[in-house]
Amino acid sequence: MTHRPDLLAFERPLLEGGDVVVGIDEVGRGALAGPMAVGAVVLTGTTPPPEGLDDSKLLSVTRREALVGPLEQWAADWSIGWTSAAEIDAWGLRLALAVAATRAIDVLTVRPTHALVDGSFNLLRAPLDVGFGVAAPPRLAYDTLPVTTVVKGDSACASIAAASVLAKVLRDRSMVALSQGFEDYGWASNKGYGAEVHLEAIRRLGPTTHHRTSWRLPERTSSQVA
Repeated sequence: MTHRPDLLAFERPLLEGGDVVVGIDEVGRGALAGPMAVGAVVLTGTTPPPEGLDDSKLLSVTRREALVGPLEQWAADWSIGWTSAAEIDAWGLRLALAVAATRAIDVLTVRPTHALVDGSFNLLRAPLDVGFGVAAPPRLAYDTLPVTTVVKGDSACASIAAASVLAKVLRDRSMVALSQGFEDYGWASNKGYGAEVHLEAIRRLGPTTHHRTSWRLPERTSSQVA
C-alpha cells in the first residue's frame, strides 16, 4: 500500500496555533497569451482534503474538473485574482503576479493571517517602480502578511495544491472563451502556451490584443491581419 504524504503538514501547526491559512499559487506565468491567474484557498481547520488532490499539472482535465466541487466544500473560502496581458506588459511579470495575488486576497470574505506560497519567493511583494506613462499598479495591501514559501508546494501542501487546481480550471476556461474568434491560435487546447500551432499562427497572423507583446514572440511573416 502506497503511503500518502501528509498534505496538511504545513497548515496544521499554523492552524493549531490559531492562524487562518491561505494557500497561494499562480497559473499562466509562462503563457504567451491570456491572463495570469492566482488562486487563493483559505483553511480554518484540519479536515483532510478531497481524495486525489495533487499538483494541478499532474492531474487530467477530467480529474481537475471533478475536484472543483469537493474543494469548494472543503475550503473555508477561495478566490482567483487576475492580471491581463496588457497589465503584464505594463508592469512586468513579478509585479503583475503580486497584483493578481493581492486581488485574490481582496475578495476573500475569510481574512487570512498567514500565507503559504508556492515557490521560492513571496508573491505578495514586488518592486512598485514602473515606466513613465504606465498606469500605476494598485497598492500591494498584503505585502506584510506573514508568509511561508514552499518549494513544490503544489504537490506537498493541501491549500497550495487546491489553489493550483482551482486557478488552472478557471484559467483554462477563460482561454477557451477567449479562443472564440481566434481559433487559428489553438488556445482552446494550448491555453496560450507556446505550442507549435500557436507559434505558427503568430508568425502568419501576428499577435492579438490578448498576447503579451512585451515578450519575445515569433516575428510575423505575412501581411495578413489577425
